Amino acid sequence: MWLSVSLQSDACRAEALSEALMAVGALSVSVEDADAGTDAETPQFDEPCQAAPAGFWANSRVIALFAPNAAIAPLVAEAAVAAGFDTIPPFDTARVAEQNWVQLTQSQFAPIRINDRLWIVPSWHEPPDADAINIKLDPGMAFGTGSHPTTRLCLEWLHENLRPGCSVLDYGCGSGILGIAAARLGAGAVLGVDIDEHALLSTLDNASRNDVASVVRAQHSGKPLETAFDIVVSNILTTPLCILAPVIAARIADGGQVALSGVLEQQAAQVIDAWAPWVALDIGASCEGWVRLQGRR
Repeated sequence: MWLSVSLQSDACRAEALSEALMAVGALSVSVEDADAGTDAETPQFDEPCQAAPAGFWANSRVIALFAPNAAIAPLVAEAAVAAGFDTIPPFDTARVAEQNWVQLTQSQFAPIRINDRLWIVPSWHEPPDADAINIKLDPGMAFGTGSHPTTRLCLEWLHENLRPGCSVLDYGCGSGILGIAAARLGAGAVLGVDIDEHALLSTLDNASRNDVASVVRAQHSGKPLETAFDIVVSNILTTPLCILAPVIAARIADGGQVALSGVLEQQAAQVIDAWAPWVALDIGASCEGWVRLQGRR
């Protein structure tokens, strides 16, 4: 058994309290929105090139994990003083049973059905349909397991539009899921591009696990792209999609197609306007507040 301690804090002292709890012996510390799940819940994320959130939540919950024999009250008191609290904030203590964390994590990822022909299957599961295209993919450091609506929107589009032998560019490849799906659907050549070296390694590793290493390549986005592609997909975010519009659009072959996602419904017009000089984009589909934009050059 372990001891979990939950304390309330304001935004100004949440980080100091977290560091103080680690200093007095906490094994781990996390900070959460104490209002999560209510109307007062406050998102703490933003897009690249935009100002970062001011700090933690105004009503933060700091959760620390201690050894089962830890003297919680004096340790919390010491941490509170070090973090600048005049009085010890109220705290709750709970026991946390030892668990098989690997098994628990795996239980959260089941096979994902994209359509009758295409599934995303973690390595510890048997494919639900052995006759379908089953992409072997485990959660890792790079984005893309098939569960997010934006990924599903792109996978559905690839299934509907990809023609055997075509060339594909996945700009912002993450785990490589889109490029691997393209290869399994019959693409002749696939290039994954990303700014993150971990993503490039993940893409190549996952391509190998899915027996498409001879089709899928990966390179850093800092390296110039000179080839034009029949199909271009990019599942990133609105701001980089707008900034990179001339770069990505230039890689679409004449008559080639493009699909973009990572765009919220209220951001669609912004991306459509940014891409207008090169490609006329339309909203092709939506899912859970996200849209897929698509067009032909």
